[in-house]
Amino acid sequence: MPDSKFAQRVLGIDISGIRKMFEGAGPNSINLGLGQPDFDTPQHIKQAAIDAINEGFTGYTPGPGIPELLQALSSKFKEQNNFEVSPYEIIVTSGASEALELAMASLVNPGDDVLIANPGFVSYNSLVNIMGGKVTPLPLADDLTISPEVVMENIGPKTKAIIINSPANPTGAVQSKGDMKAFAEIADDHNITIISDEVYEHFTYEGEHVSPAQFSDNVITINAVSKTFSMTGWRIGYVAARKEYTEQMIKVHQYVQACANSIAQKAAYAAISGSMDSVYAMRDEFKGRRDMLVEGLNSIGLKCESPKGAFYAFPEIPEGTTSAEIASKLISNGVIVVPGTAFGDRGEGHIRLSYASSMDNLKQALDIMEKVL
Repeated sequence: MPDSKFAQRVLGIDISGIRKMFEGAGPNSINLGLGQPDFDTPQHIKQAAIDAINEGFTGYTPGPGIPELLQALSSKFKEQNNFEVSPYEIIVTSGASEALELAMASLVNPGDDVLIANPGFVSYNSLVNIMGGKVTPLPLADDLTISPEVVMENIGPKTKAIIINSPANPTGAVQSKGDMKAFAEIADDHNITIISDEVYEHFTYEGEHVSPAQFSDNVITINAVSKTFSMTGWRIGYVAARKEYTEQMIKVHQYVQACANSIAQKAAYAAISGSMDSVYAMRDEFKGRRDMLVEGLNSIGLKCESPKGAFYAFPEIPEGTTSAEIASKLISNGVIVVPGTAFGDRGEGHIRLSYASSMDNLKQALDIMEKVL
């Protein structure tokens, strides 16, 4: 079938490297590839969904989301993120993935430039390309963060936005408050928009999570209940920005989605308005796993800096090998990891491991890695 039958914007992108690794592995493999917490959704959140079903709350909701959830999110941003946004400046989406797509669709014209960390999360580049935009990759500093100086060096006449992901996937890096303030000043001075992906905000082990929206109105803040409350399959995210932004994003949302899942919205409300004890327990467990995994990786000769947030380690691989070779070798021996190049060409020399898996699985994976590598 000739390629001309299909849109070039789709032909020009590839299947996610993360999914390739996952789908190419055996059924009994230890999965350190997917970023999915191995905890169950807390019971009070599941009960809210059950109640919604039993009460017949199964129809369309208002496009932006149910009012009580929007209000809870408005309060959350004020209390946890130190910026104010009204319920009318928030859209509940089908996961952070849709929120990212709305942000890109509302901002990026063909030929516009978006600054993105390299290595960085796999979706960013593809979404920019789908919109006809161009990606300018930002090399990371030695501590795997984005520096304001590098941002300034890469701003051009067509720069429309910069994506900041802190804590970051795949590196676990956490941007400092000073960096976030500098990014906000750059955005204001150059009339560009920061797209701030904050889905790992509550899994910060060193430093602090800082939302750039507390320093600038030129920010689109993206988050979700997926990682925080172990609700990945519920598909509820949210996006917050000044009304000039959300007025454009809601247009795209209404045509591609209409509204987020009604039952999952009720569950998300229970999550956002309820206790954070389960989140803190997960964070403490992830920190313990991180410490064990990083120590184990270094002990078998894979240099790995301790990630300050999220639940990923990004160790260096032995010289003379490629990340694809190492990932393939480990997968064939029953450990799923992701090659660093799945996150950009500057990810070469690294693999990504998710420690959102049990301590036993991590120990077993380290044993296999020591024998194989």
